[in-house]
Amino acid sequence: MVLRPVELDCGRLFRINIADCVDFDARLIHIRKRADRFNEMGKPKSRTGRRSIPMAPMVHDTLQAWREDCPKGELDLVFPNGKGNVENHSNIHNRVLVPLLLENGIVDEEGKPKFSFHALRHAAASLFIEQNWPPKKIQALMGHSSINVTMDVYGHLFESPEEDVALFAKLEEDLLAA
Repeated sequence: MVLRPVELDCGRLFRINIADCVDFDARLIHIRKRADRFNEMGKPKSRTGRRSIPMAPMVHDTLQAWREDCPKGELDLVFPNGKGNVENHSNIHNRVLVPLLLENGIVDEEGKPKFSFHALRHAAASLFIEQNWPPKKIQALMGHSSINVTMDVYGHLFESPEEDVALFAKLEEDLLAA
């Protein structure tokens, strides 16, 4: 559910602290901290890693319900392991993502899972572009250090020959009307 367009990579998603990072009233997930595999909390790796991500209604409601049921721990994580600590990345991959992909037939020619958690992050950015979100908004949501990073990784998705023809036709129309 929270893996809906995922602007967060697995390392951040499963290390979000409820008290500091989830604002149910504002419907935002604030990326302010991260926890490493040794359960040590710290700042995000870069300045742009600190950001706020809006929660869609279904995500908001699911997280509120999950807050009551999730394992409690000293770190107060949204997605802790059974003891309330930071979950191991490979454990999440093998116990959550792989079964989900296999169950839904999202596999390669050899029957192996086709995607990783990081691919979901790319899918989110691709959906934002397809829905014509402004590039600067995409940069901020993805936590990219500059618009150049966003455009270098996803720039090819902004290209549309059909749209280019329409834009030039509109430009010509506006120039001739002046």
